[in-house]
Amino acid sequence: MKEAFELTKAQKEELVGRIKGYFENEIGEDIGDLKAMLFLEFIKKEIAPIFYNLGIEDSHAYMTQRLDDIFALNK
Repeated sequence: MKEAFELTKAQKEELVGRIKGYFENEIGEDIGDLKAMLFLEFIKKEIAPIFYNLGIEDSHAYMTQRLDDIFALNK
């Protein structure tokens, strides 16, 4: 199965750094690049699609409301 989206190398490196910083600052644990990358992959596969779908649902509701507004102008 193809992944829903791809990250560039630079994006992955930035996100790995953010994950490592989060673990260090908030949990007090120093994790390496491999653990951070595995965590990022977990988020991509298991969590990101849920937020993506919520965004799609919100966009659909917004656009539906705007279309209803436009059709209400019809005389």
